[in-house]
Amino acid sequence: TPDPITASARSSGHDTALTLYKDMVFIRRFLEKVDGLYRQGQIHGPVHLGLGQEAIAVGAASALRPDDYSIGTYRGHAHALARGTSPEAVLRELLGRQGGICGGKGGSMHITSVKDGYYGSYAIVGAHLPVACGLAWASRIKRTGQVTLCFFGDGAVNIGAFHEAVNLAAVWRLPVIFICENNQYMEYTPISTMIPVGRPAADRASAYGLRRILIDGNDVATVRSTIAEAVDRARQGDGPSLIEADTYRLKGHSALDPAAYRPADEVASWKTKDPL
Repeated sequence: TPDPITASARSSGHDTALTLYKDMVFIRRFLEKVDGLYRQGQIHGPVHLGLGQEAIAVGAASALRPDDYSIGTYRGHAHALARGTSPEAVLRELLGRQGGICGGKGGSMHITSVKDGYYGSYAIVGAHLPVACGLAWASRIKRTGQVTLCFFGDGAVNIGAFHEAVNLAAVWRLPVIFICENNQYMEYTPISTMIPVGRPAADRASAYGLRRILIDGNDVATVRSTIAEAVDRARQGDGPSLIEADTYRLKGHSALDPAAYRPADEVASWKTKDPL
């Protein structure tokens, strides 16, 4: 098992492909362990794993300064770990034990580590996007140069808070990067059946005066370089970006979901694109 993601690795900028790969492998093994503990009955409550989506978390975190902000969804374990959060503290949280990152009281859906720059996993779909605007606005007021990364799933693009947050960020030119982790399914429903455009986030960017940015979310180098560019623009005062990262979850929506609704050939095809 590789070493946990450390502060020294983050401060070096993840400047080698080997470091990025080791970080992704560590997160993959951690999530697999969580899946096993859940099936043994040691973890209670809803658990939503991001197996297969590690490249987005690792690539994005590697583009940040230690004092930048990240905020995400209930599928946020990888994002917390990628920012350097203690794996032991996260695992204790999942097990409801003392020493958990939230005192063992938040569980899987509320992983938060402010000291590591990860400002929380939010269970209400889309609710954290306006919060990301608040973090970015605070950076603007304090003139710290900090940038906020806001991660959300493809299902959130049909939530009113998504449109309100992106619109506000564009109007106020806030230093926030909105990153849609398009894993193709909004819970159990293909996103393609629920939107009138081909790409749920990228094809809506122009409505807010933003560039259309669509990337391979399973290519960690592409994720890193694209987000680094967006972060630089935001830090220079050029406003927000809306990025859609194509990916696929290898498991169901939650640990209880067998994902039998997904065609076998689709699953097999995406497994050939595994970020590892």
